[in-house]
Amino acid sequence: MQKIMNGKSVSDEILAKIKADTEEFAGRGFRPPGLAAVLIGENPASKIYVNSKVKTCASIGFYSEKIEKDENIKFKEVLDLVNELNNREEIDGILIQLPLPEHLPESMILEAVNPQKDVDGFHPHNLGKLFIDEPNMVPCTPLGIMALLKKYGVELKGKNAVVVGRSRIVGKPLSILLLRENATVTICHSRTENLEQITSKADILIAAVGKKAFLTHKHIKEGAVVVDVGINRVTDIEEAKKLYPDNESRWKQVEEKGSTLVGDVFPPAMKDKASLYTPVPGGVGPLTIAGLMMNTFLSYSQRVKK
Repeated sequence: MQKIMNGKSVSDEILAKIKADTEEFAGRGFRPPGLAAVLIGENPASKIYVNSKVKTCASIGFYSEKIEKDENIKFKEVLDLVNELNNREEIDGILIQLPLPEHLPESMILEAVNPQKDVDGFHPHNLGKLFIDEPNMVPCTPLGIMALLKKYGVELKGKNAVVVGRSRIVGKPLSILLLRENATVTICHSRTENLEQITSKADILIAAVGKKAFLTHKHIKEGAVVVDVGINRVTDIEEAKKLYPDNESRWKQVEEKGSTLVGDVFPPAMKDKASLYTPVPGGVGPLTIAGLMMNTFLSYSQRVKK
């Protein structure tokens, strides 16, 4: 019998624990953890993400600031802002919402963040610490996925884990975290030959390729655990019917709201073949924000006087 891994409920548990820990610190006279979210430009999706993160901060007792800047801001002004936040004692985490406007060099801005406050886990220092098996700030989505697998009791030791996607945000860091749990890890990508032969042998299959319903029945081993990281928008009603043949509510979403979401895995394939799988939405997404809050609290607990 297939089971859905509910990322929302796991995220809620993580956030409840962080809230309780925050209250415990407050009871000892400490200030609350602080997160600064920097939003540059008018990207609608980025605004939604930042607002969600700020709302989550409020719900668990964190102090947060949303800093919005015009998309034409100069590179030096961004560096000055980051430096100011680096030096503010009440700010434990600095979030630079991506993507940035094209004229701003993303890597240089991310590297300007104090690694101790790099709660996205993208700084070369933190990625390097992860690589040498001394993780501190870990990218949020992989951190959340590992928490999900642990919660559902997924055995990783000695298992064949296949990650489809090699980004520094998900694929690469997640592969290292799986290795740390003694899984045997294969990374696949756009140039991988015979993809089906590799993924169909996976005990744990992670899809983070950014292509709508890219992995199908033939890619999934019977009884595999499937984690779908993809978030793709579907706006065509006929396409929605093909992707969700037994889910009329998804068709109605397209009709009434203009779109519905699908991951990188064909939904009926997960339902038919996986023993455990994550839905889209409600799977990995909430865990990414939980991971951000975990990192912010970690930075806070390392910075305040115990």
